[in-house]
Amino acid sequence: MWGIQRSRYGDCNGSEASEETEVVVNIGGVKQVLFGDVLNRYPDTRLAELVDCSLKSSEEISSLCDDYDPDTGEFYFDRDPEAFKCITELYLYGEIHMKRGICPICFMKEMEFWKIDSDFLDDCCKCHLKEVEDELAEIAEKVKTILVDRDGDPSAAGWQRFQMCLWKLMEKPESSLPARTIAIVSFIFILVSSVVMCIGTLPDLQVEDSEGNLTENPTLEVIETVCIGWFTIEYILRLISSPNKIKFVLAFMNIVDFMAIMPFFVVLMLSSFGTGVMELANVQQAVQALRIMRIARIFKLARHSAGLQTLTSALKSSFKELGLLLMYMGVGVFLFSALGYTMEQSHPETLFTSIPQSFWWAVITMTTVGYGDVYPKTTLGRCNAALSFLCGVIAIALPIHPIINNFVLFYNKQQVLETAAQHEIELMALRSGEQEAAPRAQTHACIAGVWDSAMHSCHSDTHIPLLKDPRRGAGIQTPSMDTSFESTAEVTDYFIS
Repeated sequence: MWGIQRSRYGDCNGSEASEETEVVVNIGGVKQVLFGDVLNRYPDTRLAELVDCSLKSSEEISSLCDDYDPDTGEFYFDRDPEAFKCITELYLYGEIHMKRGICPICFMKEMEFWKIDSDFLDDCCKCHLKEVEDELAEIAEKVKTILVDRDGDPSAAGWQRFQMCLWKLMEKPESSLPARTIAIVSFIFILVSSVVMCIGTLPDLQVEDSEGNLTENPTLEVIETVCIGWFTIEYILRLISSPNKIKFVLAFMNIVDFMAIMPFFVVLMLSSFGTGVMELANVQQAVQALRIMRIARIFKLARHSAGLQTLTSALKSSFKELGLLLMYMGVGVFLFSALGYTMEQSHPETLFTSIPQSFWWAVITMTTVGYGDVYPKTTLGRCNAALSFLCGVIAIALPIHPIINNFVLFYNKQQVLETAAQHEIELMALRSGEQEAAPRAQTHACIAGVWDSAMHSCHSDTHIPLLKDPRRGAGIQTPSMDTSFESTAEVTDYFIS
């Protein structure tokens, strides 16, 4: 129906429409003939207001369209012709669907221009719109964070400025060279501390005390003390500079940092009470447990690794799939351990002494580990074992694909958000005049190419009125370099739309 003048339209009942009122519109160079009785189905829309334009003044007509040719009665709109195809579906079918490839935010602005309520948008398209709005909100938040990290808060006082600088120094390695150096040093201390903790358990490196018991090497203890000192200073500085102390303390990674340094000071405090206290059995067990807690420092690597943080976030988004996996495994372990215990009771040398003791066999069988410490000896028991590890393979394999997909989607989303946020910062720099020559030339070339392609795609009978600004073709907006905005959200909405 595009670019071809038809003699009549059919209404919803199949009868022919009247030809008395024809409305000729030109949308970005593509001409369309509409009929008044079809447009009047929704009288509150902009197209319906064009039906009785013969009774309106030139000022009122100019407020409805971008240009008007009184000789041909043609209304020109500098809008996207592809989006207008979707707009006309409202008058024909009573609902609107966004075509693939159209930006949902731009399409909502098109609907707003044509005075069409968003309730006419189909539910499937509303879900897509909600996803895009959430992504734009995340992009705006990232842009705001980047701007605050780069420029700081201009309304901050002296102590607040110092606190913000210290926070960026300890938490934002990408903000400056000293911050990156501190992050590298902290990473090295984590590795050294982890290696010292491991090699300190080697008997060849341990020394004997006065009673003949093996203790840690004094040299390794000095290295451990230096590492703990660095972790303590780092934690205190981050706590002091944190803008929200409660949120900082309750954060998971900060709890890990606290658990990594706490055992050292607890053992030091217990040692200060004298050897009598340290010889108590309960105190020795507590000291041993605290020393084991030092392995928590390996999780400190996640604070300096974007990959580990992405993996953690992906696993959080996969709690449903992980819960299904645990449920499958739990049901299978209970079922096959009970069957194994029942079937093995007839054998005099059975290794299945109880159902709870059989849980261990069911777990290592369903996970295909199979240590061989517990195994069936009857024919029915072996059949039960074969069935159990087949069901275990299926139960483990089923949720793996959704978990991998969640990780890939989350990782790609993070990459897209980071790229979009950096793009917004570049656009802000472009608008402020920091990059004028090359970006402006590329923008003009891109717009010219889109405009030329739009011209070539028109039919031979398409009427294209003369434009005051040829860069405005096909609904493209060219931002002015001196445009001013009050917030990063306005910047995001402007450039993405």
